[in-house]
Amino acid sequence: MELRVVSNVAVGFDNIDVAAATRRGILVTNTPGILDETTADLAFALLLSAARRVAEGDRLVRRGEFREWSVHMLLGEDVFGRTLGLCGCGRIGQAVARRAAGFSMRVLYTARHRLHGPTEQQMGLTYVDKETLLRESDFVSLHLPLTPETRHYITERELALMKPTAYLINTARGPVIDEPALVEALKTSRIAGAGLDVFEDEPRLHPGLMGLDNVVLTPHIGSASRQTRTRMALVAAENLIAALLGKRPPNLVNPEAFDRRDAR
Repeated sequence: MELRVVSNVAVGFDNIDVAAATRRGILVTNTPGILDETTADLAFALLLSAARRVAEGDRLVRRGEFREWSVHMLLGEDVFGRTLGLCGCGRIGQAVARRAAGFSMRVLYTARHRLHGPTEQQMGLTYVDKETLLRESDFVSLHLPLTPETRHYITERELALMKPTAYLINTARGPVIDEPALVEALKTSRIAGAGLDVFEDEPRLHPGLMGLDNVVLTPHIGSASRQTRTRMALVAAENLIAALLGKRPPNLVNPEAFDRRDAR
């Protein structure tokens, strides 16, 4: 019995060789438009946790080292009123921008395709080039698909452009960051900190990340709420059933494979 469909429980599909599947007439589907708000929640949680040193504080308390209040203890950075830079401004990036509005943040964005003027105005977004965004942002949040063009989107060069007080947040795909370069930037305080939900060689971590206090690490849980994961599973099942019944799945990544199968 031959493989007919790969129903991916995710938006990204860089874990699937889509070209090879298409050549073989194998349908590939995903679950877009479901996890946007949940992933944006986590991106903002990482941003807040890194800026306010939440994970460090948790570890300190658990070690029994909280003995008295101190005016200098675990000083972090304000989020309210600061500048957020979005690299990629699709559904998830825009959801993060909506959250930033509640913190009165100035929001810059850069993307392959600029948004329509009314959308920019309504959301309070300012389009800038990549270099300007990196130089001016207090927080840089990545919302890019993994493509040959976005692999190592953030390297030593980009990190050198960022403020030494800035934070880098990644809930997109691990390989958009050159992880050894990030480790070095965090070790040398080239940037202030980072919040990472994804990793370059996932699930393996760069060993340098483990010993750093100025990075918050989570295990690829961007969409991990009960409600969202349930909806994702249902949509994946609907895609699968449609494909097995010979119908076009609602969320088909490679329509060429369906057209080829139809032409037989």
